[in-house]
Amino acid sequence: MTDTRLVLASTSRYRRELLERFGLPFDCIAPGVDETPIDDELPDALVERLARSKAGAVARAVPEACVIGSDQLAAFDGGVLGKPGSAERAIAQLSAMSGRDVVFLTALCVMRGEHEIGLHIDRTIVRFRTLSTREIERYVDAERPFDCAGSFKSEGRGITLFDAIETQDPTALIGLPLIATSRLLRDAGYALP
Repeated sequence: MTDTRLVLASTSRYRRELLERFGLPFDCIAPGVDETPIDDELPDALVERLARSKAGAVARAVPEACVIGSDQLAAFDGGVLGKPGSAERAIAQLSAMSGRDVVFLTALCVMRGEHEIGLHIDRTIVRFRTLSTREIERYVDAERPFDCAGSFKSEGRGITLFDAIETQDPTALIGLPLIATSRLLRDAGYALP
């Protein structure tokens, strides 16, 4: 087992709560990475670049630590849906996704110093049921998912918005794919059951 300091390159409470499931001590450090997409950057490339950038920024600041970087986005209609930030934008996102499939990409990068231990991208397909305007408004008012890509919290009431979820790892949709994270941490020498 390694005694290397573990750091989550994130201020996301969702990612922090997920990583706490492992029972390993860790710190959270804000990566301070510009998340602006590059012109014509495809969603897969964007989410991978941001996960690597977040892990790399913190790994350079704390080179003795093992650093976990992650990013998530929703690929929809040839573009990217980010965090809505407001009720109006959340309602607009959910209205657009009503009755449609949306691909959520969650990238994970684990680094120690300049060494990349591994990279993983989870692809989860969410099939939204057809939603009325009133259902969307009630949901947004109740859960206020303004800091969530796609305007919902699948671990909360957001699950009621779906017809189906196709995934290899249900935690990826919350923000950190724990199956891949546990594999990469074992590769880095951490003892996990």
